[in-house]
Amino acid sequence: MAARRDFYEVLGVDRKADQDEIQRAYRKLVRAHHPDVNKDPGAEDRFKEISEAYSVLSDPGTRRRYDAFGHDFRQVPPDVDPAQWARARAGRGGQRSSAGTQDFGFGTEGFGTEEGIDIEDLLGGMFGGRGRRGWGPVPGADQEAELTLTVEEAYQGGRRSITLPGGRRLDVAIPAGVTNGQRIRLAGQGGHGSEEAKRGDLYLIARIAEHPRYRVEGRDIHAVLPLAPWEAALGATVAIDTPGGEAKLKVPPASSTGRRLRLRGRGMPSPRGGPGDFFAEVRIMVPARLSEAERRLFEQLAAVSAFDPRGRS
Repeated sequence: MAARRDFYEVLGVDRKADQDEIQRAYRKLVRAHHPDVNKDPGAEDRFKEISEAYSVLSDPGTRRRYDAFGHDFRQVPPDVDPAQWARARAGRGGQRSSAGTQDFGFGTEGFGTEEGIDIEDLLGGMFGGRGRRGWGPVPGADQEAELTLTVEEAYQGGRRSITLPGGRRLDVAIPAGVTNGQRIRLAGQGGHGSEEAKRGDLYLIARIAEHPRYRVEGRDIHAVLPLAPWEAALGATVAIDTPGGEAKLKVPPASSTGRRLRLRGRGMPSPRGGPGDFFAEVRIMVPARLSEAERRLFEQLAAVSAFDPRGRS
């Protein structure tokens, strides 16, 4: 398996970057690599990689764990000292362990252990060879699984019954405002520990499914706003559906196709800060068939208007 890229490298930011820099980098990359706008075959995998990196680095606590332990941070027990961990890794010469990690049905990738490191073996090296037998119970490993949500489910939150690999079923509380790539932690639902040690945690990675009307970027939601020619030319107040319900949107006069109108705070809610925005992109529509009266009016407009949409006048 190819080594996973450093999350800072994925976002193209320095390891000392502040949260604003990380957010700006994420938004720029999402716009470029979202599968809805980038049809490159590798765009979806790149988009998932970007979302995962942002979900880790945007949370200060998770970022500290990642800085200390790298991609192993979800598997390392919370009371392990980073310096001891680094010395143990260095003492092993960075080699892969042949004592393969226990498989709980999620696959190797689900543990974030692409290096193939056995946590119990490393802990034993830290404490003078007293590992699984001499040191006592070893906590269970954390695990991951994907959770696919509709835009409405991610916006509103709620409860879902899910089936995990191996057939285990769980009733999951989904917080309102989940973003693509965000992790939902289920404490004590991960791998079994040795002896009487506590179980690890299960992290559900949210994946927001494609939607016929909405496109989600971070906490911002985008949609198309169809307008009649006269609404776009004269201005109007129109109704538009959002995941949070119907909203009224004021369309300024002389709005051409492609103009973006913003509804502040009507994007994805956030439990730790302000919500995103809702962006409506104008698209001018004409009737599929014109009545005789409509045709006459359009002909009159064509006769009196000096407007040239191609800018040649």
